Amino acid sequence: MLRIDCPFCGTRDETEFVYGGDASRLRPDMAETSEEVWNDYVFLRPNPKGPHPEYWFHQHGCRSWLKVTRNVVTHEITMVSYASPDRGDAE
Repeated sequence: MLRIDCPFCGTRDETEFVYGGDASRLRPDMAETSEEVWNDYVFLRPNPKGPHPEYWFHQHGCRSWLKVTRNVVTHEITMVSYASPDRGDAE
C-alpha cells in the first residue's frame, strides 16, 4: 500500500485518495482542429519508468488535488505538493 504525505492532513493510506491521472501531459489548445493531435492526446499513453508526476485527489480527507512524484517501478514517493490551478498544476 502507498502512503501519501498530504501537506494538509499528514501521512495517509492510498485508500483515502483517488488517482487523477498523469500530471506531465499537456492538453492541446481547444482551438486545435487537427484530428491527429487530438487522437494522440486521447489514445496514446507513454509507459514511463522511474519518477513520474501524477495527480491524486484526497477524497476522504481535505479534498485537495495533490501533485505527487512517484517512481512507477518501486512506488517510492519523493515529492507531494498542492496542485494549484494558479501555477498551472491542475486542469
